[in-house]
Amino acid sequence: MSLAARALVALALMVGFYALAIIIAGVLLYLPYAEVVYAHRLHPKLAIVCIVGAGVILWSIVPRPDRFLPPGPRLEPAAHPRLFQRLTAVAQAVGQPMPAEVYLAPEVNAWVAQRGGWMGFGSRRVMGLGLPVLQVLAVSEIEAVLAHEFGHYSTGDTRLAPWVYKTRGAIVRTLQGLSRHSELLMKPFIWYGHMFLRITHAISRRQEYQADGLAARTIGPRPLADGLQKIHGAALAYDAYLRVEMGPVLNAGFRPPWAEGFARFLAFPSVAKAVSDGLEQQLREAQTDAYDTHPPLRDRVAALQKLPAVSRSGSDVPAISLLEKLPKLEARLLSHVSGNAQMESLKAVSWENAGMQALLPQWSEVVRQQREALVGLTPASLAEVCASSERLPRTSVIIPGDPGMAKSLLDFSRKLAFPASVLPSAEERYESAKEVLAMALAVALSRQGWELRALPGELYLTRGDCRIEPFPVVGELADGKLTPEAWRQLCRRYQISDSDLTDSKTD
Repeated sequence: MSLAARALVALALMVGFYALAIIIAGVLLYLPYAEVVYAHRLHPKLAIVCIVGAGVILWSIVPRPDRFLPPGPRLEPAAHPRLFQRLTAVAQAVGQPMPAEVYLAPEVNAWVAQRGGWMGFGSRRVMGLGLPVLQVLAVSEIEAVLAHEFGHYSTGDTRLAPWVYKTRGAIVRTLQGLSRHSELLMKPFIWYGHMFLRITHAISRRQEYQADGLAARTIGPRPLADGLQKIHGAALAYDAYLRVEMGPVLNAGFRPPWAEGFARFLAFPSVAKAVSDGLEQQLREAQTDAYDTHPPLRDRVAALQKLPAVSRSGSDVPAISLLEKLPKLEARLLSHVSGNAQMESLKAVSWENAGMQALLPQWSEVVRQQREALVGLTPASLAEVCASSERLPRTSVIIPGDPGMAKSLLDFSRKLAFPASVLPSAEERYESAKEVLAMALAVALSRQGWELRALPGELYLTRGDCRIEPFPVVGELADGKLTPEAWRQLCRRYQISDSDLTDSKTD
């Protein structure tokens, strides 16, 4: 579909929606008027419903100015000359001017848009580059992805987008407003909204193929195909990385290397396998949905594989190397995303030291708060406590724990102390119990000279040639994957059987 045809479709859909809204609002306003003029009466309830409904519709369809909120710190050419050299080269290769603003973003994505102004008028070109994307892609691959993004400028997609987005926003506002007023009035807008999304998203999928084709002709189909697969794979693991790896260290008041940690997380064998399996499933089973804005990865890669190769030398250097002063830039991005300027001043910590400096003090405090529940427990006794046959009951009633030393994981969960403002369910207590026992084991071993290593993808304690993973130990004892006798033998071999889990040195 040509740019002119897409523009006509977008314009027709926009005009169609506003015409529908104005006609319905006009009919609603006409009803009480006609009742007064021709029937010489007025039903107050009907009049209120009609007037309020018309007001909601008319207010909802008023176009709002586009207020652009930067996704992260702005990248300047003077501060990042190598990055902008590549950006400029790609822009020239596709015959497009550079965007007015380029931002570093926290998501696994790279994008371009026309932002600001009103319905696209008075807008400016902006680009967002995701930090994790720059980490996982090589320079040649990021060039291909950038060529794809510039392709949206070239084909006029970004000029049409404000019309589509504003109309979509008006439909959403109308439905939200009417949902509190009249379900009957919502029906024509629901119908139109579904039609609008199906048509515009079908156009969007076609635009993605066209942008892929331009990038393939400019940089090459192979770098783009590889880059797309790496981006999709990274997206599968990114949320887990932020939640499981970055989050605990940040909550402890330290700032680890963001991009480096994500690369290490992706390289960890179990994570790499999970990503590979997920990516393989996408390439094998993905289907197109009528409401998808992008074609399935499988179809995009298949289309790229049919295109001729481009004779062009590419660089396999990581794209993250194009950024200058990365630690400072990550601190600015963290501060921007969190909305807390103090995050930028968090103490930097390497992943090698994150366990001892960030996590262990935090876990020691948890152990101190749960001392009464941990009374009498040792590493060896975890065999009986965690491997007990007593399991979480179906009832959600919280039963107090038995006096004395915990006899089972369920009993231990009932002994845990929580703030008065927190009312955990029985299941939440049960999961917290496993976490507390793992933390207590780590703290107890650290007092015997063991070192806690919290690297992306793995967390373990080490002393010489000895190694223990506290969270898997507790989890596998509870699940039956690790037998009590095997754990007791390990405790004897490592001479940790009788260590006190209550962390007596915290008095």
